[in-house]
Amino acid sequence: MFSPRATRTNKLVSQKSLVRQIGSSVPSRKALPLSPNAKPLHDDHELDSSHFLRMLMFGKPGAGKGTLSARLVEKYDILSLSSGDLLRQHIAERTEVGREAEETVARGGLLPDEVMLKIVTSNLDSLHNKHWILDGFPRTLGQAKLLDQHLGKKNVPLTVVVNIDVPDDIILSRISDRWVHLPSGRVYNMSYNPPKVEGYDDITGEPLIKRPDDNPEVFSRRLAQFYTSTSPLLDYYSQLAKSTTIPDQNLHQHPHQLTFHRPQKLMLKTLSGTTSDENWPVLDRAVRFAFPALKERPSRDRRRSDMEDTICINQVGAGLQT
Repeated sequence: MFSPRATRTNKLVSQKSLVRQIGSSVPSRKALPLSPNAKPLHDDHELDSSHFLRMLMFGKPGAGKGTLSARLVEKYDILSLSSGDLLRQHIAERTEVGREAEETVARGGLLPDEVMLKIVTSNLDSLHNKHWILDGFPRTLGQAKLLDQHLGKKNVPLTVVVNIDVPDDIILSRISDRWVHLPSGRVYNMSYNPPKVEGYDDITGEPLIKRPDDNPEVFSRRLAQFYTSTSPLLDYYSQLAKSTTIPDQNLHQHPHQLTFHRPQKLMLKTLSGTTSDENWPVLDRAVRFAFPALKERPSRDRRRSDMEDTICINQVGAGLQT
């Protein structure tokens, strides 16, 4: 028997079914990338190579290299590598290059440039997507060219060279006031950066020591060596900083398939302040401007302040409840 109510019900069911079918066949209206290979810009692992800080820092003995490097590492997510520490690590772990180096060191000889390059790059090669500062290498023009060739092959060229240019007489006048905490490398100066408690490290409370080479005679010899070895290095990197390499583009690619990268340009930054406190703000601004993706480490002071605020709030809340 024909029923109008049943007919209307069947029509509604059919309409709902049709809506579901249409809904399932229409693609989602999400924004599509311009290219199948497009990657999110905020992914640190996919940043262009030139966005990573890979730094060398040069300066005369006592110019403040250790202090400025330590401040960068403390504030930002940067790794600091010392060629001397890496050498000792390879010798201690009895690696192939470590055994080769140990024999030369035991004879009192100088390690060949190629051996030092192996020691340094064995660690650098694992830091492809990291920001780093390399200390103690290169020391000669030959080492610099070997390092650049190696990093170029890996497509991770140097991005920053810092030259701390403090006048000789300024360094000489203050070097006798310098005290250091060897385990951390923290440096104090009784004239302008004294420890909170004389003779003791601010962080650990451990005793400070005086380096045996912090005297005018040794300083003069180290200064002469600096001018002999480091001046050619600065000239070399100054020339590199004047040139810019732009990655080749495939002219046959569709415009949507092109990728755009910042030119691989080396930044050479000279700091001319007489103290690390003067040079630090200049270096900090330059780093933040050139590497905006560089992340800051959580601030101990900020965490301490937040904790104190929390304690204070809890105390006030407890007082209100009583």
